[in-house]
Amino acid sequence: MTASEDRARPTSAAPLAGWPLLRGFAGYRPAWLAPDMLAGLTLAAIAVPEQIATARLAGLPPRLGLFAFIGGTLAFALMGGGRRLSVGADSTIAPIFAGALALMAASGSHQFAAFAAVLALLTGLIVLAAGALRLGWIGNLLSIPVTTGFLAGIGVHILASQAPAALGVAAPAGALPQRLALLAASLPHAAPAAVAMTIGVLALIALSHRLSPRLPGPLIALGLATLVASMLGLESRGLAVLGPVDGGLPGFVWPAIDVDDTVRLLPLALLVSLMVMTQTAATARAFPDGSAPPDIDRDFIGVGAGSMLSGLMGAFPINASPPRTAVVAESGGRSPLAGLLAAGLVAAVLAWATGWLRGLPQAALSGVLLFVALRLVRVREIVRIATTSPAEAVLVVATAAAIIALPIATGVAVGVILSLAHGAWSSARVQVTPLRRLPASTVWWPPAPGRPLAGESLPGVMVLGFAAPLTFLNADAFTRAFLELAQPAGGHIALVVLEAAGLVEIDYTGARALSSVILACRASGQTFAIARLESLAAQAAFQRLGLTDLIGETLMFESVAAAIAALDRGEPAAGADRG
Repeated sequence: MTASEDRARPTSAAPLAGWPLLRGFAGYRPAWLAPDMLAGLTLAAIAVPEQIATARLAGLPPRLGLFAFIGGTLAFALMGGGRRLSVGADSTIAPIFAGALALMAASGSHQFAAFAAVLALLTGLIVLAAGALRLGWIGNLLSIPVTTGFLAGIGVHILASQAPAALGVAAPAGALPQRLALLAASLPHAAPAAVAMTIGVLALIALSHRLSPRLPGPLIALGLATLVASMLGLESRGLAVLGPVDGGLPGFVWPAIDVDDTVRLLPLALLVSLMVMTQTAATARAFPDGSAPPDIDRDFIGVGAGSMLSGLMGAFPINASPPRTAVVAESGGRSPLAGLLAAGLVAAVLAWATGWLRGLPQAALSGVLLFVALRLVRVREIVRIATTSPAEAVLVVATAAAIIALPIATGVAVGVILSLAHGAWSSARVQVTPLRRLPASTVWWPPAPGRPLAGESLPGVMVLGFAAPLTFLNADAFTRAFLELAQPAGGHIALVVLEAAGLVEIDYTGARALSSVILACRASGQTFAIARLESLAAQAAFQRLGLTDLIGETLMFESVAAAIAALDRGEPAAGADRG
């Protein structure tokens, strides 16, 4: 496949079209090698400390974070579509499954790790199947306000999980609100060395990110923290360090858990899969490679395969990473070769350099994760939502409160329900709108919000617009609003035209509602016509649901002006008159 063929590929094509594998390498050019190598080196420098810290956040051994990065990167390069997308252990989903798995097995135990590996297999299978079935739209189920609230809640969870190491105090038990209260009470007993280490790492990472996201701030900060701790002998003074890290390259192992436990993991796998699909779709759209629009379905296949390979390596679910993908893009990466090079360097660390990781201060790793947590609380986005859409700001607060106050998996479920409920509410409140003809034109236009209805009206003619899918969510409201406007008290309307440019789809309930409107108009002696039914999906539904036969093709027009020209004078509506 050539680069031009790749650019010309329709985005609606099946995700497995364009086989063989390695889609991200289509049209590769030798000139891309140097920028890919630079991006790979930068990515590896950032990924090693980040993946270790994320594994710690998940309650699993550090090397499993590195395994997750290797497995996810290899599988995505093989089966994914995005050229720059970076996948691996992710701090957004780690608290979700860590909290839920802790209710099934002791954190850090072999059984806990086995559950995490099976969860990776289930999550990967669900995400891969969604891609193969072309369900990329699932990535849009969470609205921006709900996602913003979710991320803020996850940020608080990370804060609570890392505060003990950052303060040098014992980790409290209990629900999140209780733990936060106990941590606040422990502030006077914080260890100065741990606090200073955390603040120093946090400040250095923030500074390097501000200078350039391509700078390996976490690697520099952790290296300096380890050096300082060693030179000052802080470990002997009670500063906790990472300790021995098992090395060696990943192998393949089938997790040893029974069928009942696997079934128990399915609801959690569905929640994690939804978050993975949402973040993958958002990341792919935020960092397009420029050769073609993102193929979200194909990216789902790659991320799903990556999660499955991670599980077979004994690791945990993976996700697309916005920060690491940004690093690849800003470093000039042009293909998955950047990720493969980074995965090779991470494997080299596992094979020969894990001894260097032993002296990493726990407080320094907490500093890395606290930087992530602070970035998850998107203050500017929250302020923008609150000022432009106060009603949706309630969704931000409610979702964040659910994530904080409830078990995290339950909180995610609440967020999904809130997002879907808000979408249903928005669809249900769409209004039927009277249209007026703009002076000296054939254009019929709705009134501007908050302004009186402008434009011209014709005696005995009512033109009504409905700019939404007509479904069971709004069918009843559509019927009542339409008939109230089409049959006003004290007035006589002979011709009613439905301007249907915005009616992109209609379901069975919506068809029944429209049928009742048509019959009511006819029973009142009115002529009902429809104009500008432009959506192919709606046209097919009209045929399938019998609406075309009920209305009659001679009463379906390509413009409002054509409908009025043919019907306002009482002329027969011949097909030749439509135009």
